[in-house]
Amino acid sequence: QVQLVESGGGLVQAGGSLRLSCEASGRTFSTYAMGWFRQAPGKEREFVAAIRWRGGDTHYSDSVKDRFTISRDNARDTVYLQMNRVKPGDTAVYYCAAGWRFATVQGMGNLNTYDYWGQGTQVTVSS
Repeated sequence: QVQLVESGGGLVQAGGSLRLSCEASGRTFSTYAMGWFRQAPGKEREFVAAIRWRGGDTHYSDSVKDRFTISRDNARDTVYLQMNRVKPGDTAVYYCAAGWRFATVQGMGNLNTYDYWGQGTQVTVSS
């Protein structure tokens, strides 16, 4: 089992920056990939960014590429999402996820790759 706790959400103006954190606990040594997803009201949960826990390979959705950066600190069992030049369309609840199974880089963008989910943190971008 892996427990995930997100933090760092809040209200930010368009064009600003925010950094989300996700701290993992439990059987983290089994983690293959960690990802960030988001869900806006009335919309389906969508992929944002992912990273292989050991290799560090990353994958981004087209909507956030070149604005957001995912990184991890293996010693702290923590993954981060640095959000720059945010837009009102980035407003959503952001969820951290951990997966134990192998996935290709592209596959890390699939919801079904992940076995554990955090409770989410709200990000609101004002215009």
